[in-house]
Amino acid sequence: MIKNVQLKIILLFSILGIFLITAMAAVSIFYLQNIDLSSIVQTEEQLQQIEELFLRQIESIKAVTIILILVFGLICILIGIFVAKVVVDPITKLINRVPKITAGENVMLDYIEEGKRKSQTDELTNAFNIMTHELQENLKEVNRQKNQIETILLHMTDGVIAFDMDGNIMHINPAATDLLQLTQKDNTFEKIFSKINIDVNLEKTIYLENWTSSEQRAQVEDKYLNIFFASFKDEKDRPSGIIVVIQDITEHVKLDNMRKEFVADVSHELKTPITSIMGYADTLLEGEYDKETKDKFLNVIASEARRMAKLVTDLLILSRYDSNKVKKEASEFDLGELVKKCQEKLQLEIDKKQHQVECFVTANVPPVKADKDGIERVVLNIMTNSIKYTPDGGNIKIYVGFVYNDAYIKVIDNGIGIPEEDLNRIFDRFYRVDKARTREMGGTGLGLSIAKEILDQNKGSIDIKSEKGKGTEVVIRIPTK
Repeated sequence: MIKNVQLKIILLFSILGIFLITAMAAVSIFYLQNIDLSSIVQTEEQLQQIEELFLRQIESIKAVTIILILVFGLICILIGIFVAKVVVDPITKLINRVPKITAGENVMLDYIEEGKRKSQTDELTNAFNIMTHELQENLKEVNRQKNQIETILLHMTDGVIAFDMDGNIMHINPAATDLLQLTQKDNTFEKIFSKINIDVNLEKTIYLENWTSSEQRAQVEDKYLNIFFASFKDEKDRPSGIIVVIQDITEHVKLDNMRKEFVADVSHELKTPITSIMGYADTLLEGEYDKETKDKFLNVIASEARRMAKLVTDLLILSRYDSNKVKKEASEFDLGELVKKCQEKLQLEIDKKQHQVECFVTANVPPVKADKDGIERVVLNIMTNSIKYTPDGGNIKIYVGFVYNDAYIKVIDNGIGIPEEDLNRIFDRFYRVDKARTREMGGTGLGLSIAKEILDQNKGSIDIKSEKGKGTEVVIRIPTK
């Protein structure tokens, strides 16, 4: 298109020049041909000489006119070639490369090198080179920032969705798709949030953001989500869409529920023995009873008091581990010796229930480096549970061994077992499979929670497998030195 305009201008300029030269020559010839020589020349001979002179002048004018036209045409052609090379060609090449530049192709360097080879001193070419270089750098910066933002959005755990003014999706990251369980049909603002039962209006959120709620909560299957709405504006400070940020707060909700349950459980666990103590104490105060009745009542009061004391002690221990206030002194010790020591401490309980307890050290177990008092508390808790929940005359086997870099203690009994549906919650605080029976045996429902907390802080682990009516297998792993 630029070349066509340039050719038209040169052609018009050439025609105008030729017309002016031809017109000047024609006027000159016309003037010479119409001069009245009879009034000037008196003899016929002089008249003839002057006419011959005029004819030669006219011929000369014609020849000069032709030469001028040719020279002017040549000059126009040279000017056209010069303009085409210096002005038109660089602009044409730049225009032809614009689509490639916007598509991200790196072709500007070739153009710059080409411009340098053609003309190092041409100011226009240098100006285009500088402009091209700056454009290329700006495009690189834009692409770099775009890639950074896309990478951040791609790997964010929070979901992000951008909607335009019509509620159509402009951008959505994988986290948002996963959290909201979206399909390809869920492609507008209204469809997405009506699907998860959130009453939110796009126009109100954009134009009345100071008067409407910008944060809402929703539940999608087993996930709890916090959804934040915020409008974004263009360069003229006009609303151009809305950004939605989705946060998974499932763990926070669960922790909050656990806190509420914990407070309720503690209150309930303390209320029961307090009620018993107050009831028996009031009964003793109200009347005279024989020594046997008083002793019975006092034994109940003492038993409930010990139960409360054990509960408070366990709560304090758990609290200290939660707040990392327990002074843990890591030391090297033999795990086999520790297990045998724990068995000796529990021998009286074992004899009462006539259990057959066997302890085997299956390998040369390297010393472990951990909090010895904490590990002893864990072992005592596991062995005590096996003794409590195994019927009289039962069998309990204890194995101490070494696998890879871990020493392990395996306790297997043939007791009452744990139902499969309860296995996932046995480490929850105050959770008990059979609450009535556990209270009767003096349990607080905190033993396994404390054991898991101790092992976690010593980089160990605990795993429990069980089948109701067939027994339980507990495996404790502790890293060796």
